[in-house]
Amino acid sequence: MIQIIKRPIITEKASKMQATRQYCFEVTPDANKIQIKQALEHLFEVNIISVRTTLIKGKVKRRMTKKGLMIGRKPLRKKAYITLKQGQTLDIVSGEAEGND
Repeated sequence: MIQIIKRPIITEKASKMQATRQYCFEVTPDANKIQIKQALEHLFEVNIISVRTTLIKGKVKRRMTKKGLMIGRKPLRKKAYITLKQGQTLDIVSGEAEGND
């Protein structure tokens, strides 16, 4: 289950979303919302209200080398935005959760 969650996404936008109990994680592209919810609830022991997902297409990258133009592609990624139950927070940096049930 833990292999579903790759890493938390810590950006300026994601930090602003934490005020509304929303957090962002990078997950494996073949994981569905139910698997993501179960993995995060098991990992952080919190109650998740909703899970939203989005696919990010891989960009085409080009560079010049001695052998000529090299063209490659970045991989497909998937993000999951989760919303926690009222009164619960998640400290992503240390990996701890707090909740008042």
